Amino acid sequence: MSSICIFGVFVADLCFFGKSIPARGETILGSKHIVGPGGKGSNQAIAAARLNGKVNFITKLGKDSNATMALDLYSQSGVNIDGVIQDPNLSTGVAAIMIDENGHNAINIVSGAAGHLEKEDINKNLEIIKKSKIFLTQLETPQGTTMYALQKAKEEGCITILNPAPARSINKEDFLLIDFFTPNETETEFYLNKKIESDQDIKDAGNEFLDKGVKNIIITLGSKGVYFANSKESYFIDALKLKSDVCFNGEKIIIIGDTSLDVFVAKSLKAQCLLVGWGHYSLDRLLKHSLPVFSSPTDLQKHITS
Repeated sequence: MSSICIFGVFVADLCFFGKSIPARGETILGSKHIVGPGGKGSNQAIAAARLNGKVNFITKLGKDSNATMALDLYSQSGVNIDGVIQDPNLSTGVAAIMIDENGHNAINIVSGAAGHLEKEDINKNLEIIKKSKIFLTQLETPQGTTMYALQKAKEEGCITILNPAPARSINKEDFLLIDFFTPNETETEFYLNKKIESDQDIKDAGNEFLDKGVKNIIITLGSKGVYFANSKESYFIDALKLKSDVCFNGEKIIIIGDTSLDVFVAKSLKAQCLLVGWGHYSLDRLLKHSLPVFSSPTDLQKHITS
């Protein structure tokens, strides 16, 4: 089986629940506090592994209790950790997430050790990249290191996927390194400096990204699904719908990510990238739990409509 290499961040999500999110200078009494695993890259690695992908994750952790939580989770999920670097002089990343009774949130992320990932860390893991068919990353890691990793993956013949979040400026030449570019609507507006309000706006945006040198553009559209385009074809794909509420430890999960469920049937390379390569399916921000709650393809399938 060809492997998937994911480069990204792990952070421990410190979730604080309350009736409202405090304003500047305000103190409120909350109702619940949960500590769980987070970070886009980490969640993508876990999700892809649980969907039977052969996954290698490259990141940097400290040597602390949060790092132990991450390593235990990777072991349970089947994520290969040969590319996980630990530095005893740095702290593992954390994110403070305040969530109100309607699921709205405010987040402050401190990348910690992962914020110190350098080009040399990529060089030390080139063998992992060489053996991978797909290389997936985001923009939570230091940008210079991220673009260097994309360049190396491209040189080694990997299919490269960039999930451009959080949105940051990308140099013109770096778009040429990207086989699949997966912004949401807000990120699309950021990169093109224009409003996206209609289907035609989405199609035009797709063409603009292709003109920048991206080989395939996948614009995620929340509950409306995604728009896909390359030089040969373009189309919209509807999002799959949940059959019923999803529960974790007996509690209903309210999804507050980009969409209700960004998972699509893998019948082609494009769909495989959607399902496995980009594969966190926007469940990396759950109201009741921060990592993907589906433990296997069978578990996932029973929750979605045909």
